[in-house]
Order: sequence, then C-alpha cells, then structure tokens
Amino acid sequence: MKAEPPERVSLGGLGEHGLIRRIRRSAAAGSFSPGVDVGVGDDTAVLTVPPGHKLLATTDLLIEDVHFRRRSAGLADIGWKALAVNLSDIAAMGGIPRWALVALAVPAETDVDAVDAFYAGMAEAAAPHGVAIVGGDTSASPVGWTINVTLLGVHPGAPRLRAHARAGDAVAVTGSLGASAAGLHALEIGLDRARDAGVAGERLAEITRAHLRPRARVAEGRWLGQAPDVHAMMDCSDGLATDLGHIGRESGVGARVWLDRVPVAEAAREAARALGHDVREWAVGGGEDYELVLTCDPDAADRLISGLAAATGTALTVIGRIEGGAGEVTFVDADGAPVAMHGGFEHFHG
Repeated sequence: MKAEPPERVSLGGLGEHGLIRRIRRSAAAGSFSPGVDVGVGDDTAVLTVPPGHKLLATTDLLIEDVHFRRRSAGLADIGWKALAVNLSDIAAMGGIPRWALVALAVPAETDVDAVDAFYAGMAEAAAPHGVAIVGGDTSASPVGWTINVTLLGVHPGAPRLRAHARAGDAVAVTGSLGASAAGLHALEIGLDRARDAGVAGERLAEITRAHLRPRARVAEGRWLGQAPDVHAMMDCSDGLATDLGHIGRESGVGARVWLDRVPVAEAAREAARALGHDVREWAVGGGEDYELVLTCDPDAADRLISGLAAATGTALTVIGRIEGGAGEVTFVDADGAPVAMHGGFEHFHG
C-alpha cells in the first residue's frame, strides 16, 4: 500500500504564536553562547557583555528578488547567507560575534517546513562561532520574503575602522575574489547552460557554493584585528572597487591597485573563460566574496602574510597602496597604465 505524503502545514494554519514557539525550540540549540541571560520568549533578550569589552552591532536587510531568488537558492542557503553577511561585518571590525535577532516576514501560505529549513541554515552558519539567536519578530508578508538580521558582537580592544587608513599604507586582501560573482552569473543564466558552455561540474559547484554559502572570515578578522600594524579594515561585500572607495572617503585618502596582483579564484577564471566573461570585472566589481580588505604599515606586510597563514591557513595578498585623492581608487596594469574598472553593487543607483 502506497504511503500517504505528510500533510502540508502552512503558516496560516500554524499561526504567529505557533511559529514563535517553533522558532524558540530551534533557537534553544544556540543558548550555549556566553552572556545570554534571557533569550527568545520575553519582551527583550537580556545579555551580559564581558567587562572591558565594546559592544558591536550590525544589521542587514535581505529582500526576495533583490538580494536572493528562491528559484536559485534553497531556504537553508538563504538562512546561512542571512547570518553570514552579518558575521562578516563583525569580522571586519576584528570582533567576536555573539547574539543574533531575526525579523522575518513571509507569505501566510508558506510551508512551515520552509521556515524550518531557513532557521536550520542560519543555525548551521552560527554554530562554528557560538552565535545564539536570542530574539526577533515575525510578520505576514503580502509579497515574498523579507529578512532582517541584527547581530551583536564584542571586542576586547580597539575595533578596526574604515577611517584609519594612512597615506603610504599597503592595501591587502584575504583569500581570493570573483567566485561569488561567477556563481551568481551561473545561477542567473542557468546551471545547465553553464555546463553546456564548458564549466566543469566541480568548478560550477565551487562558484555556486561561494555565492550561496559565503564563509565569513571571523577567525581572520580577530587575528588581524589584534595586529597593531593593521590600520583600516572592512569586508568585500559590494566589490573591491566600491569598498576601497568607502575606506578612502572615510579616511580622506585614495588607493592605487595593481590589477595583476588581485588574487582571483581559479574556479572563477575557468568559468570566465568558458562563459566569455572578463574575470577581472567579477573580482573587482562583483562583490559578495566577503573577504577582508585592509590597509597596513607596508613594512609589516610580510609579517602579516606569514602570521595569518600560520594562524588560520588563509592567504593575505598585497594588491596596492594608499595615496592621495580622497575616495579615488585607481586600477593599473603591470606597466602602471590606468585601467577603467566598474564599481560594485549600489542600491538606488539609476
């Protein structure tokens, strides 16, 4: 006899309080995070900040069909990324992520299993860093999903700010760039089309994973944030060109970047060759790699490169220098000639 499929339960049938109880059970798994006196279930969370630490706070809004598309991203992937983008902000300050608040608006006809998958992905991203979900809000949405995550962290010393770059500093970046933009491009044109164009299966998996499940450089940020020779730092969320411009404007300086030194993910290079795309555009303007870009004393660069590799296994590459021209980012080729490169993503740009 054929088994009956499990009954589908929508949020409309579960109700808001039923959903909150379900989220509370899911969030309880993260209650091991230090400093949680009261988590989900009361009017506010009650948290204890360690003595002598500064409190860090960041928030990101993700809107369906602006920041993600459910036709190309699973709900667990969306949950992962919703937390990861906030983890990356705390990492860029050299801080320790601790507590998350999640506001979620979804259509009433959404399956309960879909919300479970979303929170499971978020919990998977949170677990390696000991982050607890301690509160939030839920609402019905007339169209699509809207997600807002606020992440709180702590810092035992001086957070690394965008405003502290100095003329003569070296500019460096962790890891490699371009894989996330390559993955987004493959998802947008369709994975079958990308395969037919010659993108190998393992490379396709690598670039789509980079886009759907980015890895926040939390350990790297903490290590670099403790190095006195690191002056300014932020994450590459909007693209190297745009984010270096942010540092420049806040610090009143400019930057010169040697394009041939920008570390590009090999999977992105292979995808670009197969798909007829300029991989430099993905690496410089694509964004969402969530690597860390920093400025540092040039005499300390070699020590930082070897130290970060020994501590975390992550590469650090010097790609340029800080110079005059507030907010100006100049890209040059191997001969020093300027190369026009497009900036990254910007809301409301028209």
